[in-house]
Amino acid sequence: MTETVHRTTCNRDCPDACSILATVRDGVVVKLEGDPEHPITRGFLCFRTSRFPERQAGPERVRQPLIRRGERLEPASWNEALDLVAEKLRQVRAESGPAAIFHYRSGGSLGILKHLTDLFFDLFGPCTGKVGDICSGAGEAAQLEDLGISDSNDLFDLRHSRHIVLWGKNPTASSVHLVPLLKEVRAAGARIVAIDPVRNKAASLADVTLQPAPGRDFELAMAVARCLFDAGRIAAEASTLCDHLDDYRRLVESRSAAQWAELAAVPLALVQELADCYANGPTATLVGWGMQRRQRGGTIVRALDALAAVSGNLVRSGGGVSFYFARRKAFRPFGPPVKHPRSIREPLLGADLLAAKDPPVRVLWVTAGNPVAMLPDAATVARAIEATEFVVVADCFLTDTSRRAHVVLPVPTLLEDSDLLGSYGHHWIGESRPVVPMPEGVKHEVDIFQELAARLRVEDFPKGHLDQLKRHALADIAGQGGSLEMLRKYPAVRSPVADPLLFRHGRVPTATGRVQLLTAAPPEPVVDVPAAAPGASAPLWLFSNSTERSQASQWAGKELGARSWCVVHPGAVPGMQDGQRVRIYSSHGSLEVDLRFDPAQRTDVAIMPKGGGFDRGHSANVLIPARPTDLGLGAAYLDCLVRIVPA
Repeated sequence: MTETVHRTTCNRDCPDACSILATVRDGVVVKLEGDPEHPITRGFLCFRTSRFPERQAGPERVRQPLIRRGERLEPASWNEALDLVAEKLRQVRAESGPAAIFHYRSGGSLGILKHLTDLFFDLFGPCTGKVGDICSGAGEAAQLEDLGISDSNDLFDLRHSRHIVLWGKNPTASSVHLVPLLKEVRAAGARIVAIDPVRNKAASLADVTLQPAPGRDFELAMAVARCLFDAGRIAAEASTLCDHLDDYRRLVESRSAAQWAELAAVPLALVQELADCYANGPTATLVGWGMQRRQRGGTIVRALDALAAVSGNLVRSGGGVSFYFARRKAFRPFGPPVKHPRSIREPLLGADLLAAKDPPVRVLWVTAGNPVAMLPDAATVARAIEATEFVVVADCFLTDTSRRAHVVLPVPTLLEDSDLLGSYGHHWIGESRPVVPMPEGVKHEVDIFQELAARLRVEDFPKGHLDQLKRHALADIAGQGGSLEMLRKYPAVRSPVADPLLFRHGRVPTATGRVQLLTAAPPEPVVDVPAAAPGASAPLWLFSNSTERSQASQWAGKELGARSWCVVHPGAVPGMQDGQRVRIYSSHGSLEVDLRFDPAQRTDVAIMPKGGGFDRGHSANVLIPARPTDLGLGAAYLDCLVRIVPA
C-alpha cells in the first residue's frame, strides 16, 4: 500500500478557490482536506468539496465518449466521436454559415484554460456567442457604471473595519472561508450587521439582523441615505468624490426616512442604527449575489455603491463595497475580443434558441455548464436543446443537459484537471494539477480542441502543451512573482496586480474619475401572481438558494431523495403540517416537494435549493420565468411568486 499527499486548487463555481490536499492511496483519492498553509483555505473545506470523491466515483461519471444511436447514448471511441463532431461542424458551417453554430460556456469550472474553447469557435467562425451573465451580470454591470471597475479591497482589509454589513450575503453557505475572518474581526470589536429577507446561519455571525421585505433592498438603502442627509452626516468629500450628488439627493429626499423604511418593512429605529454604522465607519459592505438576481438587481447594487460613496466609506481602509474580486485580472487573454455574428442571451436562452432564424442554431456546444438545470424557464431550455439538430456536451458527468446530447465528451474532474485559477472571493491565484490521472477514456478540453483544430485546419489555434499555455496566461505577472514556478512552490500566490486598497487616492476609474451616483428609482418589477386553488397558500416569494450540501444540480453526500423540499414559516401555509407532501406552483410550472417549517422565516417567503435536477423533478427553475435584470443581462430568478397546496 502506498499513500501520498498531493496539492491542487478547487476549480468549482465558488468564490473561495481553495487549496486542497488530497490523500491518494493506491491510485484512489481517499481524503480531501484544506491546505493549512493557504491564507484563505486555512485547513478546511466546504461540505460539498470534502465529499467530492464520492461524486467522482459515482454512477453518473462519464469515462468514455458517448454517441447517440437512436434513443440511447452508447460508448464510442475518441476517433469516432471527434470525426463525427468535426464533420458536423464542417457541414453546418458550409451549409448555413458559422452563425448556425452556438458555443455556450458557463462557470462549472472556472479554469482559465477553459477560455481556449471560446478561442476555437472564434477562429472557426466566429460563431454565435453568449451574451449576459446569469451569476453576476447585474452587479458587475452596476459597479462598472458607478466605479469603473468591479473589484474589492484586499479581503484582510476587513481587519480595519469598525462595522461590516453582510447585505444579502450568507457566507455560511456560499463563502465559508470568509466565516473565520468575520469571527476574528468581531472578536476584536467590529460589529456585524446581517441584512436578508431569509433568516439563515449568517445571523449567528451578526450583532444586528434585518429582514426587509423581499426585493426592497433599494428602499432600505434609500432610507439609510435619507437618515444620513437629515442628520448632516454625509461625508465632506462626497461632492468631490461623486458626480450627480444633487440629483441623487433629490431621489433620496423624494420620501421621508419613515416612508422608505415602511416600504422596506424595516423598523425606522433599525434603519437609524444602520445609518449610524455608515456614519461611524470605516464600514465595509459585503454585497451578496442573490438580490441582484432581480429585475431591479443592478439598481439595487448601485444604491449600495452610492451609500458607501456618500458616507465616505468607499475610499477608506476598512470600508469599500465588495461585490466581486476581479479573478481574471492577472491572466493574459488567449485572443482579442471578437464580434459575433449573433448573440444568444443567457437568461433567455431557451426562447432565443427556439426563435433563432436565418439561420437557425443547428449545432450547440456546451462547455462547463448544465443549462437545463441552471437557467430559468427550465422546461423551455430543455425543449430548445431537444429541438437542436446536433448537441455536443463536454462534461464529467451525465447531467440533465448531457442526457439530451448527441455526443458527450468526457473531461477531467477537479481532481484530474490541469489549469490556472483566480478567485472571485479573494486575490490569491493558484494552479490546479491532477492528483490522480484521468481515466483512459477522458481527455482534457485543450487536447480535444487541438485535435478538432487539426481535423478542421484551424491553424491559429494554440498547439502548445498545457504548461506552455499556462505560461502564456501568466506572462504579464511572471516577473512580479506570479510565475508557474512560484505557483508550484507555494499553496497560492497573491495576484501582484491586485491593489490592497482599490481607491486609495480618492478617485475611481470612471471617465470623470468620480463615482457615478444613481439618479432615478427603478420601476416596479413585472411579477406574475399564480391563480388561487382550493386550499392553496397566499402568494409567497420564492428564494432558490445554494445550500451547504448543494450547488445548483450538484449534491454532496447523500442524494436529495425522491423530492426536493421547501421551507416556510408555519403561518404561511395554514392547515398544512411539517413534513407534508405538497405541490408548489407558479404561473410557470409546478413541483412536488416536502414541506419544512421554520418559524424564524418571514411569512411571505418560500425557500428551496437552487437549481436542482430537472429530470428528477427537483429543479426550482421550472417555476421561474425567464426575465432579464435591468443591467448586465442577468437572470431575475427571485422575482417569482408561488403558492403551496397539499399534494
